[in-house]
Amino acid sequence: MKMLNKILTITIALFLFISCEVEDGENLNGADTTSISSDISRGELGDAIGGVFSDMRQRLGTQVDAMSVVGREYWRIASSDPRWTGDLLTGVLDDNTFYTTTPYAGRYATVKDINLILDGLDNTTADFSEVEKAATRGLLNTIKAHEFLMVLNMQFENGIRTDVSDSDNLGGFNAYDESLAILIDILNSAAEDLDSGGEAFPFPIPAGFEGFGTPSTFNGFNKALAARIAAYQGDYPEVLSYLGDSFLDLEGDLAIGAYFTFSLTGADLANPLFFAQNSTVANVRIAHPTFISEAEADDDRLEKAPIRNEPLSNAGLTGAYDVFVYKSNIDPVGIIRNEELVLLNAEANHITNPSEAINSINIVRNAAGLPDYSGGSAPSDLVEEILQQRRYSLFAEGGHRWIDLRRFGRLDELPLDRTGDNTVTQFPTPQNENR
Repeated sequence: MKMLNKILTITIALFLFISCEVEDGENLNGADTTSISSDISRGELGDAIGGVFSDMRQRLGTQVDAMSVVGREYWRIASSDPRWTGDLLTGVLDDNTFYTTTPYAGRYATVKDINLILDGLDNTTADFSEVEKAATRGLLNTIKAHEFLMVLNMQFENGIRTDVSDSDNLGGFNAYDESLAILIDILNSAAEDLDSGGEAFPFPIPAGFEGFGTPSTFNGFNKALAARIAAYQGDYPEVLSYLGDSFLDLEGDLAIGAYFTFSLTGADLANPLFFAQNSTVANVRIAHPTFISEAEADDDRLEKAPIRNEPLSNAGLTGAYDVFVYKSNIDPVGIIRNEELVLLNAEANHITNPSEAINSINIVRNAAGLPDYSGGSAPSDLVEEILQQRRYSLFAEGGHRWIDLRRFGRLDELPLDRTGDNTVTQFPTPQNENR
């Protein structure tokens, strides 16, 4: 049986809306997916959208940890599960275990949620205007592209399925480059819908998307994702085009962006990437020693990895610095931030407009308490500097280090800490996902 056929049906409002009654008496705690897909009501739509935003966070911790560990950003140590310091560092990955299957299933579960809502929107007899439908489609398809990208980032050359609207008749796998092109097409189509979506969404937007609460401003998030994908394609003119319509602000707060948010209320989720400082081997994230040793002096971003009271040793690994990007279990986790966009601007300009690339580099360096860049302006020099700044600016946020070294053909630069350790290029396709 295919993995996607085993994904549970939509879990609408599971985390954001508890015991809520909606239009026509539908109780979404026991979601009737037929009701959603066959004729979604106005009340159901708001709760269903809330469920999508909530489900985007499922297995986020597992995915970020897995990608960060193989990228040697940090070591994930759990005394109850040696696979974190075994499989992921030796490169012998299992196609039927949690670090492979659960992020994969979680992302596709969100896509299934989205497809059910889109079906319901097509079939609705409620009084949605065409403008409201366009706004809703634009938002949902933007999120769908994000979820597909999350899968593709792990699967890489294995490719992914993007035609999954009929779980009984799944489309085939698309190769990596083809998948990126499909995701750009999804985002471009979504952007057209957002452009036609009027001045407001017909449902509330969660707090993590503050600043993106209208179709027009949400389009800035859409364009930011498109810029990221275009960079993965190596299409720098398109990166610049998308950045021009995104929320990039070279003079603005680098923290501005879209975030996953968490809380301890009801059945909501806590931040899965938070561990208290000086945690034990039961559950801890230890910054890779090179994150400290290869940093420039006085880089404020080293605050993301404070020194422990005592070094920790486990499985032949010893580290003295915690990962402490998130200071509490309700801290938000960035989806995409202005800081990444500034660095994408640097990357997109590093060949054709090095002075502009250096300007963007200096924005990030200065924000981290560092002086202006003083290296060369050749593309090879600027790539080195951009990768360095991305390493420290995006540390522990989403596996960026691994993705960056892979796309520049530099995975062999990752440190191997023990005899028998190896690098990982991609995660295996889950065993139950028949090809």
